[in-house]
Amino acid sequence: MLIGEVVRRSGVSARMLRHYESLGLVRPSGRTGSGYREYSGEDVQRIFRIESLRSLGLSLREVGRALDDPGFTPSALVDDLIRHTRERIAAETELLTRLRRIDAADPADWEDVLQVVALLRALASKSADARQRAALSSADEVPVPVEALVEAALSETEPNVAGALRWALARSGDRGPALLAEGLGSPVAAVRERAVRSLAEISDGEATAQLRGALAHSDVVVRGHAALALGTRGVADAVPTLIDMIVAGRNDTDAADALSVLAADSATADRIAAGLVDRLAHDSMEGPVRGRLTQALAGIPGTRAAGALGELSHDVDRAVALTAAYLLQLRDAR
Repeated sequence: MLIGEVVRRSGVSARMLRHYESLGLVRPSGRTGSGYREYSGEDVQRIFRIESLRSLGLSLREVGRALDDPGFTPSALVDDLIRHTRERIAAETELLTRLRRIDAADPADWEDVLQVVALLRALASKSADARQRAALSSADEVPVPVEALVEAALSETEPNVAGALRWALARSGDRGPALLAEGLGSPVAAVRERAVRSLAEISDGEATAQLRGALAHSDVVVRGHAALALGTRGVADAVPTLIDMIVAGRNDTDAADALSVLAADSATADRIAAGLVDRLAHDSMEGPVRGRLTQALAGIPGTRAAGALGELSHDVDRAVALTAAYLLQLRDAR
């Protein structure tokens, strides 16, 4: 079989076949009377084997050893190929992500591209100062892509940098809340907390909707941050969670403050007072818990809360009774 026929059948170019021959990978078994290379069926089969091994990422030197060295075993080499392939995929994925983020920034010229690249590198810097400067630069003419800000915010452990990133996300447009909501599903508790704290600083409707959904989250910390944020926005759905926080003694002062904000609406005020009284009625409630619930009634206007304090001023728990009586005096003074 002449070289032209081998090229047609194998798909390997004549130039590459000659290169293989120069390396000793495959040699035509004979020559025609005119001196042309003549390949046997075994030669062609070897060419297919060379191409198969090359498709796995083997170098030509490794291909030669695999075909000719009986002591050359595939196990170690295949493990190396797997490792190198994973590294290459990771590098290519990182490059693709960077390119997508540059595209999302919609740069006007190459100067803008370079600026975005510099900001992305700064966000990934080991220096907290550099990361913070990058976050604060997001309000400039060429902003940091929101995907990069979310990724940075969900991984940031330095409090000052985390605050700067949350500030940047609050000004980054309407894609941030949906991306942050994905962080609420992380198996890592710290990531979930960063996600909900970032959502809490975004005041748009999408963020509020995501926070409403977070009230049903299995993570008590996520529920708490969501309830505090929603309480300050006047979302009454947060009331049960805020009362739970007071009972548990978890950010109870902040929870009581949020309830007092919600109580500006008279209907909600009565609902809050009813919820607090209902929890106080449980015999299993210990003294400190009843004390916190009583104190929370101080910020709730209306006759329902006042009546509850009047009853509590005669409570068998002296600390609760004294607290309720004092709070009633304050209400009367106002």
